[in-house]
Amino acid sequence: MLSSRSVHKKELNLNRPLAIPAYLEKTYWWAYVHPKAVSFFERQWLVNLILWGNFSRLRDAALNELGQSLPGKTLQVACVYGDFTNHLARRVAAGGQLDIVDVLPIQLRNLRSKLPENAPVELHHRDSTDLGFANASYDQAILFFLLHEMPEAVRRQTVSEALRVLKPGGRLVVVDYHQPGRGHPLRYLFRPILNKLEPFALDLWNNEISTWFPEGFAPAHIHKETFYGGLYQKVVITV
Repeated sequence: MLSSRSVHKKELNLNRPLAIPAYLEKTYWWAYVHPKAVSFFERQWLVNLILWGNFSRLRDAALNELGQSLPGKTLQVACVYGDFTNHLARRVAAGGQLDIVDVLPIQLRNLRSKLPENAPVELHHRDSTDLGFANASYDQAILFFLLHEMPEAVRRQTVSEALRVLKPGGRLVVVDYHQPGRGHPLRYLFRPILNKLEPFALDLWNNEISTWFPEGFAPAHIHKETFYGGLYQKVVITV
């Protein structure tokens, strides 16, 4: 039996058919699906550059919201380029567990190669719209720059699933794009870039995260904070 503080060293269970979502293969093959994309983008300096030098600040803002020590079960939905998960794993308390899901085996394998041998992490080949975990089974969950990559229907179901698996009192931390203020120089420069390369991202400019809550969901508390002149946001939803 694997220790609760060990990476799942067995080969990922890919026996269950799990097709790459059509939108992901069509729109983001160049960033996540193709092997050359993974080798190109897995550079700390590059992911920091893509976020205009804000990667570490946003990473730490997300992790500090969860806390310095994470008991119980934590869920990260989708792999992240850079050292995000390594920092998150270091905060898992003794006896705690960090589960990470991704629909792309290549992303899971890449993440596993970055994690130390003793990381308290389990990797799961699953779709964010159908996590397959029991209701109320996690103490906290995080979506780090994921929602802007999804068409609306997928985004809505992903948020619904992340909230579903949280225990009462659990928190979902979302970090993603946000519409910057009118005086922000990137407001007009960045819009056409997003429109071309990230066609779903402008939904995050034009809508609040609560837009994609499941029908009838009433959070106990919501806290929102923006960064870098409003270009990024952190939203914390307490169930």
